[in-house]
Amino acid sequence: MVRNLLLAAAGITLLSLPLWGTAFMQRSVVEFLYFLTLAIAWNVMAGYAGLVSIGQQAFVGIGAYALVVFSEDLGINPFLTIPLAALVAVAAALPASWVLFRLRGAYFAVATWVVAEVFRLLVNASIDWLGGGRGRAVRGLMQFDRHLREDITYYVALGLAGLTLFGAIWLLRSGTGLGLMALRDSESGAESVGVKTKRTKRTVYLFAAAAAGAAGALIYIMQVNVRPDAAFSINWAAYVIFIVVIGGIGTIEGPIIGTLIFLVLREALSDLEGWSMLIFGIVAIAMMLFAPRGVWGLIADRWPGGGLFPIRRTMPERLKAKE
Repeated sequence: MVRNLLLAAAGITLLSLPLWGTAFMQRSVVEFLYFLTLAIAWNVMAGYAGLVSIGQQAFVGIGAYALVVFSEDLGINPFLTIPLAALVAVAAALPASWVLFRLRGAYFAVATWVVAEVFRLLVNASIDWLGGGRGRAVRGLMQFDRHLREDITYYVALGLAGLTLFGAIWLLRSGTGLGLMALRDSESGAESVGVKTKRTKRTVYLFAAAAAGAAGALIYIMQVNVRPDAAFSINWAAYVIFIVVIGGIGTIEGPIIGTLIFLVLREALSDLEGWSMLIFGIVAIAMMLFAPRGVWGLIADRWPGGGLFPIRRTMPERLKAKE
């Protein structure tokens, strides 16, 4: 009951925010929502399937450039390019997965970063078409009044984060989710009980790529100018890993808490420039040493069974009685 009331209150607050919130508050929530989208997608992949990628910036950049190509070169409404950006990211992730899934552990992680660098260099080299290192601006956004553009961006960000969140919950509650958790515990053990390991890993990898691609297009609708060094920056992956580690890896609630902490901490450290990344690293290491289940893990210890989004399966009562 309390859980449902909390979720309903959060939903009503978010849906009505453009009616009573300031422009700064609205932009801050959009930023929260696109980081949350990226964090949920990475968490499903790394926290449940054990696929630790440090190359998700590849799909953020692909999504950003899909926005440029579809809106500037093909004349499509910039907001309608967001689902197209997700499809382009999936199209790029599919062949990459055939190579990446031949590797495991640290080799897989390094290879994902190499794939992201390849995409960045390819975009950088396209001097005329994509603007090379100078990048390109999304001028199609100028057709919208500023307030209308911000309102549409807000609701698109809310829809994208909601779709990613409930998509992750649906995935984890399905048979694929069971396979993912078996994979995380032991890949050979999962194979021995019939889990199609490559198909399961590919499903979650493509899900994460689609979410990152759509988020990339959304981010650059906010920022307007797309440059390869920024769109394919490894900071996107670093921020998301920090968010999930701090919030609680392998939980649905962890990325929500982690995103809030990250944005508050980033604002508090904004005057320290380069030192802020060092402090982020120290905080993440301290959390891994002293609270490896993250902030949500500490809360769950005091509030057992009180998750906002229960995805755990419990044994039926008739089987418990037999046991």
